[in-house]
Amino acid sequence: MQQVDKDRRNAIIKTAQGVGIFAFSALIWSAYISKAKASAFSLRPPGAREESEFLKLCIKCGRCVTFCPYNTLKLAEPQDSLPTGTPYFTPREIPCYMCVDVPCVPVCPTDALDEKLLYKDDLDSKESAMDINKARMGVAIVDDKSCVAYWGIQCDACHRACPLIDKAIKLEYKQNDRTNKHSYLLPVVDSDVCTGCGLCEKACITQKAAIMVLPRDKVLGSVGTNYIKGWDKEDEKRLENLEVEEKKSSINGAIDYLNNGEF
Repeated sequence: MQQVDKDRRNAIIKTAQGVGIFAFSALIWSAYISKAKASAFSLRPPGAREESEFLKLCIKCGRCVTFCPYNTLKLAEPQDSLPTGTPYFTPREIPCYMCVDVPCVPVCPTDALDEKLLYKDDLDSKESAMDINKARMGVAIVDDKSCVAYWGIQCDACHRACPLIDKAIKLEYKQNDRTNKHSYLLPVVDSDVCTGCGLCEKACITQKAAIMVLPRDKVLGSVGTNYIKGWDKEDEKRLENLEVEEKKSSINGAIDYLNNGEF
């Protein structure tokens, strides 16, 4: 009888242990899924090459993370939706504070973080080569349904936090037709200037930021080669190149019917 009770007790204990392990595993899995979804649009450090090329070159050494003075950069862990060991940052937690000397980039041993992408246009010396304002880590996008400035409540937190104030983020004045007494001060982002540092997202006063920095290739469109800005001399040069290519193509494809013996 004692042996039967002992066996029954052991069976109950094993069942309870199994249920506990299952519940714990479910908890871990749900946490994994939640975190993986949350980091789906995480951003790379300044000077990062295009994602496919970056992943080929990055050896996951973590030197950029070590040299970041603000602990902005982190290495992706297995539960993140990024390749494990690659550097990224989450602006709402710790944005990029736009270090003038950009210490995270020169220490990259493989040029996955490429100094040349941050070079100034008027490059005079190697010492003053990099300009953090040339970084294109991402681009800020405003959710006008959640931004209180679009409700008519005066808020310019993102505008004031922007290191390129009145360049990357400008305030657009617009009449408030609802009250006919006040004006809207609406934040507008210039994607050509925005560095993607995330200081605006960090400063946003709403519970979930109404201005978010996202990877540029995920949110920006691409015109392609079909259209030319006729008023832009640099863009118009593309038309000259196309005309040269068309002439070469027509010459190469032409048939010398005068000398081919048919007439």
